[in-house]
Amino acid sequence: MNDVLITGATKGIGLAISHRLAKAGYHVIGIARSEPEEEFPGTFLQCDLADIDDTARMLAAATRGRAICRVVNNAGIAEPQPIEDLDLATLQRVVDLGLRASVQVVQALVPGMRAERFGRIVNITSRATYGARDRTSYAAAKSALVGCTRSWALELAADGITSNAVSPGPVATELFRRARPVGSEGERKAIASIPVGRLGTPEDVAAAVEFLLSDDAGFVTGHVLDVDGGSSLGGR
Repeated sequence: MNDVLITGATKGIGLAISHRLAKAGYHVIGIARSEPEEEFPGTFLQCDLADIDDTARMLAAATRGRAICRVVNNAGIAEPQPIEDLDLATLQRVVDLGLRASVQVVQALVPGMRAERFGRIVNITSRATYGARDRTSYAAAKSALVGCTRSWALELAADGITSNAVSPGPVATELFRRARPVGSEGERKAIASIPVGRLGTPEDVAAAVEFLLSDDAGFVTGHVLDVDGGSSLGGR
């Protein structure tokens, strides 16, 4: 029962989670659309999670003959647009990958978790659930995933399955740096919004995920853990 499935596992936060969990002794099953640029610390399965049928085939293969009792739903896209310029195709694309794919993954794994009377679901959400400029699609997808997290906590608790979320603030990933290079005004504004005075790291998020996947977190469910340096606090 040491298998853990991670979506969006080959870059940024997903890759940091994969490395941390592998070091902790888990067998990591990483899912991503593109192959990893470096040696992956576990089993890599290539899959386009935006494709429902491809996702179904991958999940059927991954669960054949075994129960995967831990999952981290990390895959998602942002595609920023101000509300007056938001096109519905973008809205559908962002919500589909951020929400539908997570639902589809959990649906495939829950029967095995119920059979084992044990499970850990961790969804990666975002500080954007508190509101973010030009992030209508992304905030909608992540806010919906928070609702799923709490609903699943209620539905699955009696079978020993917990459902929680980790909500990162600004994290210095490759994607973040592409839009906000070191020393840029964008970086300055991001840091200014964080009371602890620094950007988060992918490892900060991975540490929180590891705890919520552990046996020690068996009495924690339906919780959204903000890993954001205090940036979601109203008094900031």
